[in-house]
Amino acid sequence: MAENGKLLVGLGNPGSRYLSNRHNVGFMALDAIAERHRFPPWKKRFLGAFTDGRIGNGRAWLLLPGTYMNESGNAVSQAMNYFRLTPGDVYVFHDELDLAPGKIRVRQGGGAAGNNGIRSVIAHIGAEFNRVRIGIGHPGHKAAVQPWVLGDFSKAEREWLTPLLEAIADNADCLVAGDEANFMNRVALATSGQDD
Repeated sequence: MAENGKLLVGLGNPGSRYLSNRHNVGFMALDAIAERHRFPPWKKRFLGAFTDGRIGNGRAWLLLPGTYMNESGNAVSQAMNYFRLTPGDVYVFHDELDLAPGKIRVRQGGGAAGNNGIRSVIAHIGAEFNRVRIGIGHPGHKAAVQPWVLGDFSKAEREWLTPLLEAIADNADCLVAGDEANFMNRVALATSGQDD
């Protein structure tokens, strides 16, 4: 068992055409964490892009599955098994339609709520991993959901997105320490002036 290590996974679709999609906010969060904590360059491993280092007092392994969203679980299970982690050591960052833009919730377990990436991870490692849900808001009706999540963040949305990604990166040590409540509180505090 790895000592005080956590596997942080960002969900998204690989390739430049998806780079700025709302659906790729999990990738963006991990990029921000890797940059802030000066991790080595990403390398190909576990069916995706991988890097590792220390955040605070703990070890962190960062993974961006290189499969498409609906096959993400394959990469996650490979990395989890390699490092002999439990699902409770895994934090999956993903977009959340049912949260207001810029809001964050961390919870362990639960269903997929229509997210194919989460559904794939559940199929491979079970439901008891941690989800870092990043609110992107809902377009209002079901028919608009797919174009919404696969659409790029607008310039106006970047005004809350950029500080949010910075706050996630700044406080990633809380997740590595297993302190989800403190992580949520600190991120909320850092971004509280954005929209309320």
